Amino acid sequence: MSTHFEVIVIGAGISGVGAGARLRGAGIRDFLIIEAADDFGGTWRANTYPGCQCDVPSRLYSYSFAPNPDWTRVYAHQPEILLYVRRVADTYRLREHTRFGVRMTEARWQPGPARWLVRSDAGEFTARFLIAGAGPWNEPLVPDVPGLDGFPGEVFHSARWNHDYDLRGKRVAVLGTGASAVQFVPAIAPDVARLHLFQRTAQWVLPKLDHRIPKAERWAMRHLPGVRAAVTGLEYRAMETLGRGFRRPELMRGVQALARAHLRATVRDAELRRKLTPDYTIGCKRILFSNHYYPALNRPKVAVHATAVDAVEGNTVRGADGSAAEVDAVILGTGFRILDTPLAGLVRDGDGRSLADHWQGSPEAYLGTVVTGFPNAFMLLGPGLGTGHSSAFAILEAQLELVLGAVKTAREGKWAALEVRADVQAAYNARLQTALAGTVYNSGGCRSYYLDTNGRNSFSWPWSTGRLRTEVGRFEAKDFTASSSEGLRR
Repeated sequence: MSTHFEVIVIGAGISGVGAGARLRGAGIRDFLIIEAADDFGGTWRANTYPGCQCDVPSRLYSYSFAPNPDWTRVYAHQPEILLYVRRVADTYRLREHTRFGVRMTEARWQPGPARWLVRSDAGEFTARFLIAGAGPWNEPLVPDVPGLDGFPGEVFHSARWNHDYDLRGKRVAVLGTGASAVQFVPAIAPDVARLHLFQRTAQWVLPKLDHRIPKAERWAMRHLPGVRAAVTGLEYRAMETLGRGFRRPELMRGVQALARAHLRATVRDAELRRKLTPDYTIGCKRILFSNHYYPALNRPKVAVHATAVDAVEGNTVRGADGSAAEVDAVILGTGFRILDTPLAGLVRDGDGRSLADHWQGSPEAYLGTVVTGFPNAFMLLGPGLGTGHSSAFAILEAQLELVLGAVKTAREGKWAALEVRADVQAAYNARLQTALAGTVYNSGGCRSYYLDTNGRNSFSWPWSTGRLRTEVGRFEAKDFTASSSEGLRR
């Protein structure tokens, strides 16, 4: 196989598959996807924990160019989503472009030949363009808890679920109460002997309007485009209505009242209800959806410790409030390295400085996609694009429009390199941060993974999904500097 390509894509999850499909659709065949795992799927390949399910309606959580009329639930489960992603990859013949079991160790820009040198554990490759599609939900976050590495029992992260370990009859501690824990706690609670849930921060949980989709409805979705468009449009408008509340926190009162009613209706014990009631505005942290989480916590054999974990001593997990639990297994529902992704330390500019060196703890990009100092490089699902209500697919597809626009412009103009102007990137991010100041993400009274180590919101998009599609999904040559093969600036 050749070692030089026009485009190299890092990662074969929904971002990498989407990039590959759009490249082929644009007639670009000279590209390589490298993936450390053994198949397509990304986060939906890695996350196989019991109860794993999408929290965005399935019809919105899919590529617009590859609609799936056969979703069996309003909110699809992991196996069905994984099957869908792999089916799209096969439809677009991406296996012939992909090398599995290849882990990138470094990508460095080479100014002279104007290309990217990608080093991996399978050798070196070069490319004119680099698309980083590893995504933010890639590397599990393992908390630095004293004594955890010496725990004598079983320890695993929800994204690395050990299916060979039988939880039946075991005493289990769960650390974390985020989106994954809300799904797997109800799934394992009936089988364990005792479950200790350590909750550092209470989460707002809304009921999930989920159900199996009847065959008649699936038939209509497949054969009646008007029905599919109407249903998808209704779901989109419902999500956008919720999104307005994120931008105007006063509108979240009604949503918060619904969450309180859901808690009150499903948790009768006043003390447990107190533990589970957040002290911040809903939407400040990611909103969770579940019909089963609260009922699981009502079980007599489930104990909620409203505290962070202070240490692990032998097989005892100790909370910061002095509580303790003797357990056989510890499951980490502690999320992912969202803003300090390892990829940032591996992608380097022409001087050898990494993205992490440039960012100094506060990731930023122009339109969440391109970064000054890194020509011909694009980051999918990058900083400043996260929303609390819409689908990652909507974000991804807008970015891919920008990427393809840049690649086509460089091809037509015979430009060796395109780089976003520093002043354009700075002005955009100043505007972004100003808009974020009034959102519930920043003013809701909590500390979330939206905020980086410097206390800045480097994750969120403060406007509507429609604006994201319009603004992000458009390549503007005036925002970039371009160099020809002779090195002239234009």
